[in-house]
Amino acid sequence: MEHALALARDGVGLASPNPTVGCVIVRDGKIVGEGFHQYDARDHAEIIALKAAGEKSHGATLYVTLEPCNHTGRTGPCTEAVIAANLRRVVAAMEDPNPKTAGAGFARLRTAGIEVESGILEPDAQRLNQGFAKWIRTSKPFVTLKSALTLDGQLALTGDSSHLGRSHNRRKRSNWITSEESRAEVQRMRHASDALLTGIGTIHIDDPLLTDRSGLPRRRRLLRVVLDSGLTLRPKSRIAQSADSDLLVLTGAHPGTPKARALRKMGLEVVHIPSLARRVNLDRVLAELGHREILNVLLEAGPTLNGAALQAGIVDKLALFYAPKIAGDTRVPFAIAPKLQLSPLHSQTIRQSGPDFLLEGYLTYVYRNHRA
Repeated sequence: MEHALALARDGVGLASPNPTVGCVIVRDGKIVGEGFHQYDARDHAEIIALKAAGEKSHGATLYVTLEPCNHTGRTGPCTEAVIAANLRRVVAAMEDPNPKTAGAGFARLRTAGIEVESGILEPDAQRLNQGFAKWIRTSKPFVTLKSALTLDGQLALTGDSSHLGRSHNRRKRSNWITSEESRAEVQRMRHASDALLTGIGTIHIDDPLLTDRSGLPRRRRLLRVVLDSGLTLRPKSRIAQSADSDLLVLTGAHPGTPKARALRKMGLEVVHIPSLARRVNLDRVLAELGHREILNVLLEAGPTLNGAALQAGIVDKLALFYAPKIAGDTRVPFAIAPKLQLSPLHSQTIRQSGPDFLLEGYLTYVYRNHRA
C-alpha cells in the first residue's frame, strides 16, 4: 500500500479534477502490475495495473489507494474490470468519498466473491484526496491558507516598508522571511493546487508572479485568482503582463467598464462577484472556483484577506512557515480579524524546513466521521 500511495503521488497535478489514485497488483509475493491515474489518459489506476498484469492478475491481490468506482463516468466501472480479471482479493486504503460509489464498490466486489479489506494507511490516502473529497460533496474547493511568519507572528520584518509583508513572493532576497528550503516547499504546494488565491493589496505591494515554479508536470496551468473588489489591478503589474489564459480577476465592479474591457484584451478573465461590505463575497468565490472544477486552492495573501477568509469560515487547513526571526513590532499581523473565534486546530504536524519549521493543522473535517 505504501508503494500504491507513492504511485498515487505521481499523479498530483495530473489527475485533477479526478482523485489521485495508485494501484499495485501482487501475485505470489511479486508485483505483476501497477499504475496511477492521469486525467488525460482516461484509464483509472486499476485498469492500468490490470492491463500491465494481464493473465497474471488471476488469483492475485490488488492494492489500491481508493475504493474502485462502481459507476459509469468518463470510463466504465472499475469494479466490473476487477471482477472480470478473477482477482482473489482487493485491499483499499479508503472508501470513495464520491456519493456515486461510497461503499457500493466494495459491496459489488464482495457480492462477486472477492475478499475485500479497507482502511490500510487510510489517513495518508485521505490527506492525498482531501480536495477531491470536499469538492465532490460540496462543489467547492478545499482551501489551504499558507503564510510565512516571524516567531512573533508578523508577515514582515522591521524595516520592511510594505504593509502586507514580504514572504515567499518577494523578488529581493534580503526581504525574504523564510529559507530557500521553505520557498521550495511552497512551490510544491502550488504544484499540488489547482488555483492560487490572493488579494489586490498583495499585488499592489509585492508585484508577484504567483506561478508554479516547481518544475513538476501538471495537466493544466495553475489558475491565478485575484480578488479585486474595485478593479484597481494595474495593467503593468507583473501578474497582468504574464497572463496567458491563467489569470482570473474576481471583482465587485461592473464587468463592462473600460478598465475591465482593457484587461480582457490583455488575456485576463474578469468576472463579477457580488460584494459584501465592499469585499468580494468569499462564499461566491468558492462556488465560482468549484464550478470551474478547482479542487484545491492555495490562499497566499496579507492580513486583510487572511482575516476575512478565516472569519468567513472558508479555510480548511493552515500551513504556517515560521522563520527563526523576530520582527519586534506589530505592524503586519498574520490576520486582521476582530473578534475572530476559531475552533482549535486538529491533526497538527510540525516539521523542519531548513532553518524554519512548518506548522500544519486543520480547521475542518473533510471526511464524514473521519479526521483528516
